[in-house]
Order: sequence, then structure tokens, then C-alpha cells
Amino acid sequence: MRFFNTEGPVRPQDHYCLPPLQRWDLDEVLRLIEQKKYFLLHAPRQTGKTTCLLALMELLNSAGQYRTLYANIEGAQSARENVDDGMATICSVLGRSARLYLGDGRLADWYRDGGAAVPAGDRLAQLLEFWAAADPRPAVLLLDEVDALVGDTLISVLRQLRAGYTQRPTAFPQTVILCRVRDLRDYRIHARSESSPITGGSAFNIKAKSLRLGDFTAAEVSTLLGEHTAETGQVFTAAALALVWQLTRGQPWLVNALAYHTCFEMPAGRDRTRPITVDLIEEAKEYLILNRVTHLDQLSDKLREERVRRVIEPMLAGTQLGEVAEDDIQYLIDLGLCRMAQGQGLTIANPIYREVLPRALTFTSQASLPQINPTWLNTDGTLNPERLLDAFLVFWRRHGQPLLSSAPYHEIAPHLVLMAFLHRVINGGGALEREYAIGSGRMDLCLRYGALTLAMELKVWRDGAPDPLAEGLDQLDGYLAGLGLDTGWLVIFDRRSHQPPLAQRTASCEQTSPHGRRIEVIRA
Repeated sequence: MRFFNTEGPVRPQDHYCLPPLQRWDLDEVLRLIEQKKYFLLHAPRQTGKTTCLLALMELLNSAGQYRTLYANIEGAQSARENVDDGMATICSVLGRSARLYLGDGRLADWYRDGGAAVPAGDRLAQLLEFWAAADPRPAVLLLDEVDALVGDTLISVLRQLRAGYTQRPTAFPQTVILCRVRDLRDYRIHARSESSPITGGSAFNIKAKSLRLGDFTAAEVSTLLGEHTAETGQVFTAAALALVWQLTRGQPWLVNALAYHTCFEMPAGRDRTRPITVDLIEEAKEYLILNRVTHLDQLSDKLREERVRRVIEPMLAGTQLGEVAEDDIQYLIDLGLCRMAQGQGLTIANPIYREVLPRALTFTSQASLPQINPTWLNTDGTLNPERLLDAFLVFWRRHGQPLLSSAPYHEIAPHLVLMAFLHRVINGGGALEREYAIGSGRMDLCLRYGALTLAMELKVWRDGAPDPLAEGLDQLDGYLAGLGLDTGWLVIFDRRSHQPPLAQRTASCEQTSPHGRRIEVIRA
């Protein structure tokens, strides 16, 4: 039985999959090869790049017009700046790949019979010259995981490819496709041999084009999940299909992971007589997030990088990006963390990532929380919002100040500590939803616990700005209207200089919004 794949390249005999070569413009790819172009394929990790390259190799080799070789050169990463070790690994990988995919041992023989003695700065070029000249059919080389290379090793690879470019197609590969996460144009290569960073575009100025492998469309998500239905008879309800698209926005790994966990891990989902419903998809989503599965954990790890913080922090705070460098924004788009949405500008790539990022940032604050008795619960286990407010005020007065220093992003430290507290509240059974966007001026939270829905809006009062109370009440009106609620919390974090300690200035009072809703205003 086939299944949804989340590890490595797709194998159609084992995995549900979309035809790989339909995921990009194959006519354009073939035209670039025919025109003897060197170009890039880039996309975020775990989107199907390797699967597409392997399918392209199979297509070209079966047609017989070209000799096409795929090679993953990630192993040369360990060489770091040691060009000799890096070239040794890359040439060894090329020899092994040629034997595996083409049944051709000549590259390995060349390296063993003297190629290893060629200076590292020319070794790859000579190996490719030998390979291209050994057969009248033009050679096409597909190099995967190029961005795993570091510093001088990466520069050497790019410059050797550039040096042999003029010899194509008789004495060098007719086409080389470099596969990586980022567009080489946006890459800054830091090397010991250079006094300043080298731009990828200058080191590889023979690149004709950069192709980006996109996410699945909504129709492709339905097609992929429909393969499971066709083989097992188990259907996804229309609402479940729509939710998978909504949660993932077509990110291939997320689509497959949600479907795999639902259909193959959850007992209810393994019952093929039972349809896959919205409830099952929601449960699978929570599992992926709470268990910090590898894909999501890798993205969370990126939050520690300063150039990521410069973009994500104002997004979470709802402020403008300011003078953030274009390269920082492009970096997050290339990683797949963000996307440019029509009519919205820069936004987090999908709702699952939107949930993962603040959860990851609150992890340290959650770990730093003291023991808190759940005084917010009624005797029947339901949540009492008045008691929750009292508990939060006591918590914030006692522990808010020291906990602020545990938050990794200083500008939104109060948001993170509050969310950490609320996560402690919902541990007993509930959910916390977040909404945030550049320029919105706030973060919205929705706490769901049993039959209770509690909406909160978080605002920050900074030096030189007016009291955000009026704006917050108006904005919260709109948020509550969308949720169908008549009451909520407006939390104003006072971050102005020279304010009294938190314990002295934390207080709450009830006010009425412009549309007559009862609002608990908390100043902290």
C-alpha cells in the first residue's frame, strides 16, 4: 500500500504523489537545456526539488539525446573552507553517482588513476571535461544541495564551472542545473580567501535563469489526497480538503504530513470506512505543532538568526518593518517562512507556520513560569473569565518583570510572556489562536476553552506615542464582531521609559467600546 511521504524523494511505487515534472514548466526547462544554458532550481526545503531533478534525469536519459547525471554534493559540507577535501568529496560523489545512475565507471577510474593529484582548484573542471568528451551525446549535470557548501569550497565549485563554460558542449557539460534553497543572486559567500563577502551572482555570472519550485495549488492538494481515496476508498470530506489547503497553503511537506498522520497514525483515521473530517485534520495539526516535528523544528531554529528576528519581530508586534534590508525579506521568502500575498504584502507563509513561530518563541518563557494553581477553573472544570483575570493580574505583578528578560525577542517580550501564561491555562484542554500582521498595530488572541471563547487584543504604548486605548477599543470592536462576541480583553503594555514597576502600575478596569461592547482594559 502506498502512503504519504515526508522523508526524502518521492517514489511513485511507494508514495502518493503528483507527477514531478508537471510541477514546473517542463517546456522551459527543456528549452534552456537545448540552448546550452546554466541555471538554478531553488525552493524551500522539503518541497520536492530532488524528486523533480531525479525525474528530469530519468526523462532525459530515456530519450537518449543527452547523458544526464544527478549528484547530491551535501557531503562536501564537512570540508568547510578546505577546498582540497571538498573537491575530493565532490569528485568521489560524481564518480559514484555515474556508476549508480548511468552504469558508467569512467569518472571513478579517472579520479583513481591520477585525477586525485590534479590541483583542487582545477580538479572538478578536469573531471567534467573528461566526462563530457567521453561520449558524443551532450552531458547534463544536476547538482543538488549546492548551498550546503561553505566559503572557499563553494567559490571554487562556482568558478570551476564558470571556467569550463566556454568549452561546452563537446568538452564540458552542455547544461548545469544547480539546486539549492536560495537564489544564488541573493547569496553572500564569506570565504577566508576573500577580504569581503562575494555575491553569488558575481561568482556564477553565467547563470541564465533561476527557476523556483512552487507549492501545491488547491487543486493539486485535492488531487494528491484523492489518490488515497482512489486506492483505499476512504474519502476526505469537502470541508477537510478545504482545511488542509487553508492550513498549509499547499506547502508540500505540510500537506503530506497532515495526511499521513491523519490516515496512517491516528486510530480513527486508520479505519478506512470512516471519512477524514475536519476534526481529524485539526487533531493532526495540533500533533505536528506540539511534537515539534523535524520540519517545523528546523524552521523554529531559524528564529534565532538576527536577520530573521528583524522581520518576524515587527510582524508579531503588528508594527511596520522600517528599514529592514531587502535581502532579509528575500531570505525569509526563500526559506519558505514568508510569502508576498496579493493585496496583503509580506505575510507568514501559512497558518501552521503562523502558529508555530510564536509558540516556539514562548518556549523559554513557558519553561521559566513558576507553578501556578488553576484558580481560574470552576468546580465543574469550566473556565471562569473573572477568576482568570484575577489570576493573570496576580501573576503579572509578581512575576512579569523577571520573566520579560527570558523572552528571546525584546520588543514583544510582554506578548510572549502573556502567551506563555495562557498556554499554561489551556494545558488542561483548550486552544489559543493568534492573528498578527505588519502594520496592524496589534496582536489578537482567541482563547477557546470548552464552550467559552475569550478574545483579547494586545497593544503597546511606546515613547512619543499617544495612549492606544481609543484605537484599541475600536479595533477590538471589529475583532469581537467577527467572532460574534460582546465582551473581551484589551491588554495595553506600557513600554514607555521611566514608568513605575510592573507591580505598581498593573491594573484593570471595565470600559465600553464604541459599539457598546463590555471591554476589560488591562494596563500592564
